[in-house]
Amino acid sequence: MRMLARLVLGLFVLKTVVASPRFSRQVDLDSYDSTNYDVDLDNLNLENQEYDYEDGLTIDDPQEQEEEEEEEEEEELPLKPQLIPQGSGGSGVLMGPNTQKGMPTCLLCTCLGGSVYCDDLKLDHVPPLPKETTHFYARYNRITKINKSDFAFMNKLKRIDLTANEITSIDEKAFIGLPELEELVIRENHISQLPALPETMALIDASHNNIGTKGIHKEAFKDMTSLLYLYLTDNNLDYIPVPLPDSLRSLHLQRNNIQMMHEDTFCNLKDFNYIRNALEDIRLDGNPINLSRTPQAYICLPRIPIGDLI
Repeated sequence: MRMLARLVLGLFVLKTVVASPRFSRQVDLDSYDSTNYDVDLDNLNLENQEYDYEDGLTIDDPQEQEEEEEEEEEEELPLKPQLIPQGSGGSGVLMGPNTQKGMPTCLLCTCLGGSVYCDDLKLDHVPPLPKETTHFYARYNRITKINKSDFAFMNKLKRIDLTANEITSIDEKAFIGLPELEELVIRENHISQLPALPETMALIDASHNNIGTKGIHKEAFKDMTSLLYLYLTDNNLDYIPVPLPDSLRSLHLQRNNIQMMHEDTFCNLKDFNYIRNALEDIRLDGNPINLSRTPQAYICLPRIPIGDLI
């Protein structure tokens, strides 16, 4: 009788354990197979899985994250000023009331290869340049004067652009010692005297200045055998600066005070077979000159100058 009572009690305890939630969950875990997943395990390839970085987030390798954080920290480190060797032997540091004192040129300006860009920085003088500079741009500043020392020993300098400054004077020898100089742009200043320029010039743009009648040397462009473009618009000139080299392609003299032209200004009256093929662009509009009065002056040109014919 006692054995029967123990048997009944054991069966009751077993039934109670099986019916408990904890036991039920454990049985489910033990029997969890691939039929309980929403993905196809047979076609799942973790190594070749492609992620759409625009539609969802991906988990980065912690080590890669640490390396990226270290790189960002390195990029945020403050720049250490480095002095740039100068053509004139200067320190390479800008000094002036409108610039940060002690700042190297290539930190204030932008240096890309041989080009130095110092546009719109309120500079009041030409900064010391790296010796290897080939192209220099300092447009829209407050530079008032060009000194002989500003470009001394700059043997690779090919282009200078000082558009829209406040330049009133240029040292007579500021550019003459530049053996590679080809392009000079000094438009929109207050220059009254065009300085001497090397024979290597290909482009000269001194438009919108105050050069006037005595502002250009006699036969200033005669020996520039590579000169292609000469722009002297708006300068109160009362004459065409002859002689002009045969290489010249474009001559702009609009809105000056030119009142007359000689028949040998462009052509050679002693040689009627002479043809100036290169000079196709002559602008004389805005001058008080009647082009129809000198018809023989254009017989050697491929194009008639633009201007008043009456």
